[in-house]
Amino acid sequence: MSPFFIKAIQLLLSLSFLIVLHELGHFIPAKLFKTRVEKFYLFFDVKYSLFKKKIGETVYGIGWLPLGGYVKIAGMIDESMDKEQMAGPPQPWEFRSKPAWQRLIIMLGGVTVNFILAIIIYVALAYAYGDAYIKADSLKDGFHVTNTEIGDKLGIKTGDNILAVDGNPIEKFGSLPLEIINGNVMTILRNGTTFDQEIPVDFIAKLLEMEEKTSFLAPRFPFIIAEVPKDSHNKGINLNKGDVIIAINGQKVTYLDEIKTIIDQNINKTVTLTAKNGASEKTVEAKINENGQIGVIRTRDFEDLEKRGVLSLKKIKYSFLESIPAGIDKGVSTLGSYVKQMKKIFNPSTGAYKGVGGFGAIGGLFPDSWNWRAFWGTTAFISIILAFMNILPIPALDGGHVMFLLYEIITGRKPGDKFMEYAQLTGFIILITLLLFANGNDLYKLIFG
Repeated sequence: MSPFFIKAIQLLLSLSFLIVLHELGHFIPAKLFKTRVEKFYLFFDVKYSLFKKKIGETVYGIGWLPLGGYVKIAGMIDESMDKEQMAGPPQPWEFRSKPAWQRLIIMLGGVTVNFILAIIIYVALAYAYGDAYIKADSLKDGFHVTNTEIGDKLGIKTGDNILAVDGNPIEKFGSLPLEIINGNVMTILRNGTTFDQEIPVDFIAKLLEMEEKTSFLAPRFPFIIAEVPKDSHNKGINLNKGDVIIAINGQKVTYLDEIKTIIDQNINKTVTLTAKNGASEKTVEAKINENGQIGVIRTRDFEDLEKRGVLSLKKIKYSFLESIPAGIDKGVSTLGSYVKQMKKIFNPSTGAYKGVGGFGAIGGLFPDSWNWRAFWGTTAFISIILAFMNILPIPALDGGHVMFLLYEIITGRKPGDKFMEYAQLTGFIILITLLLFANGNDLYKLIFG
């Protein structure tokens, strides 16, 4: 099966799961407060339903338009815009007849479920898989800036150690790119000198222009041979597993980034490689092909690199009780990181709005091949996105209803039905505009790359 369909299946499964649970977050408190729920739908049933069945007073169904889902609660101005029902006198089973605190709980149910669900998934992942990462401070000779254009924009260079972002020490190397994206000031160690470097406000815009959407930072690794493939243009060369390239044409090298610089200068040429394995050294002749490749596979075994003193790994196994605070911390930090990203998006000078995506971007979060750990990790992240987006104070979203309910609780005055109708319509137009913009961005990236 093609990677596109694998991603699409994961996206559909994840969103279906999250939407159903989100709507249950509204449905359950509504039923507890004896409020009638007329419809419970996965996806939207504009003019047509793929499936529907009435059980009791509620019609359960699946719509054909996969843009979300909804519960239709009696006596509530929502996306159904059912004015006829609202024109009649309030009934005791209707939403509008319930105390404001009950209506508030009903409206907060969806986002509450989404956030709690993310926490539960993160707890389960922590318990099942633990955590493992490269300790940033173990990379004694700094990091490799893999994209010099991005490095120049940030004011960093290969060999720098980024000690902190916005005063927060960097513990995990893998978290560094995202910390920089969300941050404002880096603390850099360069040649024994520590200094602060501001992150350019339009850095994200520059990052989005990169043709290859990969990280701009990597650990500095030595070139350690894993194997020489049988189809290599240098097959038969006297290089063996565990050999470390320490010089090219007599020029000493330690890390891959140093080797790449020399190789790029010798494309389609033969070079002399000096390799070391333990105490023994040897020299071999190797041809650099037109793609700037030696034709060997280097090791990416982190445990081997740790034994060689290149880096330090931290591995954590959690007991069930330990996984609970670990999962909560992961959920809270993920939400905090996403809020920082949203602040950047709403600041036009950052250019971050260019990276806003719709269903294509969300689908791209999933891996090309099926991996349950990645699937559930991505599902937890999307659940946090749904919780945050739904609590925004935009009419037609849960947050819009919460905003008006808080106004009612504080002032003792309930917004009129006509006002709520106009507010709902305005919110719906805003949401459609955002939806078109996000998915339009996806389409533009697909066509123009």
